Amino acid sequence: MMMSVKTAPPKPRANHERVRLKIQISSLAAPFGAAFGLARHQCQSIVMGLLISLCLFYGWLWGLLLLPIFLFVRMAMNAIDGMLAREHAQQSALGGYLNELTDVVSDAALHLPLLLLPDSSSFLVWLLVLQAALSEFAGVLGQVHGNSRRYDGPMGKSDRALWLGLLAMIWFAFPQTLAYSNLVFLILNLALTYTIYRRVRNGLRPQE
Repeated sequence: MMMSVKTAPPKPRANHERVRLKIQISSLAAPFGAAFGLARHQCQSIVMGLLISLCLFYGWLWGLLLLPIFLFVRMAMNAIDGMLAREHAQQSALGGYLNELTDVVSDAALHLPLLLLPDSSSFLVWLLVLQAALSEFAGVLGQVHGNSRRYDGPMGKSDRALWLGLLAMIWFAFPQTLAYSNLVFLILNLALTYTIYRRVRNGLRPQE
């Protein structure tokens, strides 16, 4: 005669407590994971900016080719990060802050090597860096007045990446065009000024 072995009944309450604990730990760790990822991207931009600066300092114009390559990779990674954050509901207020702040730092790190181009105007390059930061600031301020984040052009972040990458390739292929670099910087600054104006104007409009 076989004897049946009784198994202990499951403890749903204990399992529920473990699941809830895991969710709490994940929610606490998510902002730090986002901060680590954004800091990693920022460090990569700074390292790339230093590498391009080193190349230009020694007159190695091939360093200019690193700029469009890295700008393209950076834009692609930013788009993928944003898409994954939305799909997996990992967006957070801290992530929004870090995304905006690190983007400004990364842009500056990639724009400042332009100071080392032959006969480039330090004033125009620094003004380019300043206005790039102000344009992002003006875009974010649209949310302060109850509107959405402003991405008005003609010289938003993606536009700057496109034009600077294209210009870097032209300067590498045709070094004689570097004689017109200050004219290019002046045009970019004028476009940034108009971008800031549009973002402020449209950010102040009542939301329809």
